[in-house]
Amino acid sequence: MPRWRKLAAECQSAGYPGILIPYKCDLSVEEEILSMFSAIKTLYQGVDVCVNNAGLARPEPLLSGKTEGWRTMIDVNVMAVSICTREAYQSMKERNIDDGHIININSMNGHSVDPQSVLHFYSATKHAVTALTEGLRQELREAKTHIRATCISPGLVETGFAFKLHDSDPEMAAATYESITCLKAEDMANAVIYVLSAPPHVQIGDIQMRPTEQLS
Repeated sequence: MPRWRKLAAECQSAGYPGILIPYKCDLSVEEEILSMFSAIKTLYQGVDVCVNNAGLARPEPLLSGKTEGWRTMIDVNVMAVSICTREAYQSMKERNIDDGHIININSMNGHSVDPQSVLHFYSATKHAVTALTEGLRQELREAKTHIRATCISPGLVETGFAFKLHDSDPEMAAATYESITCLKAEDMANAVIYVLSAPPHVQIGDIQMRPTEQLS
């Protein structure tokens, strides 16, 4: 069973309120993103909250990295975020949703440049997310909406991220999460809930969070 279907089944069996509807979408392909939003409109009228969570890093330094790896990071970390944001806003606008929310899962790398040379291009894409979120806030205000835009910028979170980064060396990936007590996926979910729970007049621009033991 694919992981996304397994997760949906786990949420249902755990008795969480609401349901998780899995939908397969390659976020590096605009046509698939548009198809996903079309399906959401058909089945559920539209989007009220959009959490742009997908992101990845490839071990491609600036002096010797492969163009393909750079392009993949741009497509997923920047272009997909922008396309999903546009489509989510249009969905809200069509239905006169004035209190929606767009949340971009950013990174501490979006606020500094990591000394690991293989992550410099990744850091650039996350700096772009920082700028895009602030630009979005300004455009939403100029459009006289009360839709809000927020970044959540974590440090090291124990997910499959490192295994994608070091896909040829799973032992190195596993070691990434063993050096300190990392943030968990639940910590990120709680941050999203906190943002969504803020009263309508409160605009949370960015939450920066890292493991207590993390150096930078």
